[in-house]
Amino acid sequence: MSRIGNSPIKVPSGVKVTINGQNVSVEGPKGKLSWDLPARAKAELQEDQVVVTRQNDERQSKAMHGLSRSLVANMIQGCNEGFVKELEIEGVGYKAELKGKEIALALGFSHIINYPIPENVTVTLDGQTKVKIEGPDKQKVGQVAAEIRGFSPAEPYKGKGVKYKGERIRRKEGKTVK
Repeated sequence: MSRIGNSPIKVPSGVKVTINGQNVSVEGPKGKLSWDLPARAKAELQEDQVVVTRQNDERQSKAMHGLSRSLVANMIQGCNEGFVKELEIEGVGYKAELKGKEIALALGFSHIINYPIPENVTVTLDGQTKVKIEGPDKQKVGQVAAEIRGFSPAEPYKGKGVKYKGERIRRKEGKTVK
């Protein structure tokens, strides 16, 4: 029994949900998202709630039931409130700079990394070391944050690199001389 899939999703005011066969479209103040449900799941709009059901009680159907419900709930939340990831850049000479639709990252390499910002994602800088990534699509926001962090993850000896806000880096002791 899918416990997640059985709970209905409340649609807040200001968000419009349209279900056309297997396609679910959500439109709100932060943006517009659309997604096709898997064949084993079905969504219905009942008053101000979206209810996701499944075809049968097979294992795969149960898995798709919970997944579909979670993804539709994330679409509704993203179009209403949006998702945010914050990154911190630490290190001497490490910085970020916005150049149009790209973010230029100086992360201790011999060259500057130019990362193109995808559609529906907004990147803002607070100073040169704090990066804020916002958007309605949870997957895209997380992917952009992970790719920027992946260029130079914070290392354990000096703590230099890119890390998520609030992430604790376990520090290691350096070499000792007798």
